[in-house]
Amino acid sequence: MLKILVIGESCRDEFIYCEALRLAPDLPVPVLQELTRNSNPGMAANVHRNIQSREANVGLITNADWQSVTKTRYVHEMSNHLFLRVDTSHDIQRIELTSYRLDAEIVVISDYNKGFLTSEDIQMICENNKIVFLDTKKKLGSWAKSASYIKINDFEYLRSEPNLDSELSNKIIRTRGKRGCDFQGKNYPVELTEIRDTSGAGDSFLAALVVEFSRSRDIYKSIAEANLAASSVVRTRGVGII
Repeated sequence: MLKILVIGESCRDEFIYCEALRLAPDLPVPVLQELTRNSNPGMAANVHRNIQSREANVGLITNADWQSVTKTRYVHEMSNHLFLRVDTSHDIQRIELTSYRLDAEIVVISDYNKGFLTSEDIQMICENNKIVFLDTKKKLGSWAKSASYIKINDFEYLRSEPNLDSELSNKIIRTRGKRGCDFQGKNYPVELTEIRDTSGAGDSFLAALVVEFSRSRDIYKSIAEANLAASSVVRTRGVGII
């Protein structure tokens, strides 16, 4: 049995670092010259590689074509200012699971709401597995109530707030950037740090949260560890690894 299994859609994150030469004569936009580029697995695959950096016994169920699904960011080399992000238009097909009972101690759902998992799929996975961490871009509803813990950011929380009842709210770990995160009415602060790039910080938070929970079964200790991991990766350029 796997200790941890990540399930969700993935993409390839690409960063193109540029120099801004001048403004274009015909449009008020900068003319960019590419200097360097790098790429890494993104979305659920980034959660997986972050977990894998600390836990070897981890698996991934994701879309086979993830490398052709790209998020390309054009970034100023010197200042790390993001000029533009271009996403490929690509339909990710829904996965057909033969069983919702998955072979893992802990299941991590990294749902970017691109069509790989429906809310019904997520509900069935949560109902058929003992420990499930859910991170979703969908508006929350009753279908999420069987998740063990739900990690969402501030924007996602506010969008789902009208649908929340006490049962759902009690499971939500709400990440709030420099304000730390909230869980069950308590705020867990982070130390202020220099932020270079927030890309992938939520994935790193989730990965550290799950890894620590797999070892200690202590959600409060896991939140503290996740805060430290997120604070660490935002100090690096691009998508960092815990």
